[in-house]
Amino acid sequence: MTTTPDNNKTEQHHPIYDVIISGAGPVGLFLASELALAKCSVLILEKMEDSHSQLKQLPFGMRGLSAPTIETLYRRGLLKELELHKVLKNPHQKAQQGPRRQLGHFAGIPFHAGDVDTSQWKYRLPGATDTSLLSSMEEMETLLGRRAEALGVVIMRGLAITDFHQTEDEVTVHSGAQSFKGKWLVGCDGSRSAVRKLGGFEFAGTEPEFTGYSALVDIADPEKLKPGRNVTATGMYLQSQPGYLVIQEFDGGAAHGSKKPITLEHVQEVLRRVSNTDVTINALHMLTTWTDRARQATAYRNGRVLLAGDAAHIHAPLGGQGLNLGLGDAMNLGWKLAATIHNKAPEGLLDSYYTERHPIGVQVLDWSRAQVAIMMPQPEARALHAIISDLMNTRDGATYFAGRVWGIFTHYDLGGDHPLLGYSVPNFEFEDGTTIGELMHDGRGILLDFDRNDSLKPLVGEYDDQIKYISGSVKDRLGVSALLIRPDGIIAWASDNASDSGEFQEAIDRWFAYNSVITQS
Repeated sequence: MTTTPDNNKTEQHHPIYDVIISGAGPVGLFLASELALAKCSVLILEKMEDSHSQLKQLPFGMRGLSAPTIETLYRRGLLKELELHKVLKNPHQKAQQGPRRQLGHFAGIPFHAGDVDTSQWKYRLPGATDTSLLSSMEEMETLLGRRAEALGVVIMRGLAITDFHQTEDEVTVHSGAQSFKGKWLVGCDGSRSAVRKLGGFEFAGTEPEFTGYSALVDIADPEKLKPGRNVTATGMYLQSQPGYLVIQEFDGGAAHGSKKPITLEHVQEVLRRVSNTDVTINALHMLTTWTDRARQATAYRNGRVLLAGDAAHIHAPLGGQGLNLGLGDAMNLGWKLAATIHNKAPEGLLDSYYTERHPIGVQVLDWSRAQVAIMMPQPEARALHAIISDLMNTRDGATYFAGRVWGIFTHYDLGGDHPLLGYSVPNFEFEDGTTIGELMHDGRGILLDFDRNDSLKPLVGEYDDQIKYISGSVKDRLGVSALLIRPDGIIAWASDNASDSGEFQEAIDRWFAYNSVITQS
């Protein structure tokens, strides 16, 4: 349900929600959906009255979805609702097809289809979802907003959070004269997060090296610009379609931070410097700027207040990993916060949100910084750029970079020795054609028992509201006998023979057991 506030009312009789989320972007909407799926009451407060924006539409709003995000949507039955990827062209792809078809890039250096050896990813089965897809912010918000409302999430627009205070039991959130109460507050309100600032979270990191421009223009002589993504001595430019430009210039972020309006003349000067041409811009229709500032909250939780998405971390949009990183936060946090609210969380479960997701954020920020470092105009950076380019033109190099860009290597360090532990569960296909991903729509954990081991099923009997038992033969079991899969699709335990039920019980205790533990709801 979406509502708009009556800001003249000063007396409210709102219910106490399980969770209040600040921000109705994709991360906030998906987190709300995960919580509502787990029977939590959720209120989203969004500062913008109208969610529509041209910057969310194509071409400005184009986003690449990585393998973990695609798996997440598939496991909640949402992937089939995406339509744009069926008609969109990859903006990094030049005219070449076949083995030289560009699949993505690192710092503007492409990797090609013929160089990526997917056989090195031995746990990706033939029925796996795509490694990458194209979408837009508008499509993602529409899809996830529809999902949230169908699950009963209340969305109130035109309400910016102006203050909040928390006690041991609840959080009171203020938006002007209005106030709302929740057991928990999550800031999904972007890079300028009010929740992060009001909550006193430290946001540590590095300052920018460049200003980036995304512009819709009329160009008098577009033939002077090379097609595709071009890294030059002073920056980078990309013309993915007629009139849509992406430009980076290494000015220390000065233009983005300037209070002066950016004019057509300024954009033309920047484009000429970066492209080393005398190209002429006749009209500037729309423009947005951005930088490579990279910062991350040093903690994701302060009492009953948590952060997710850009509120927790920001970086350059090189490779488009920001949306994917935020949706990964939401998938990880949702089931853990829900279990805490329902007093079904083992000790330390909610804290594992930070210990698992913060290192992933560090990796993405460093990946972004590394790209900036080898794109800079200094001779040392150009030398590194040449070496990386050579590596990416090898089979192993291209496979590594593709795996990193697409999130194939994403995993959590959960301890233990099994090579699947902490990774996303492969999309096992049963003999009847059903896949494990299709059995995860309800958001519960799964004990997947290929051998119908009599000693395992009784151990999850008392957790049947959290874990469902599934047995049967699959077309390729990858040598595994049984797996315990968390609600977020991460493998919490795996065995090749299931002879030792002790480790399985430890995994149950770590992720699901709550009988002897009093949790903070």
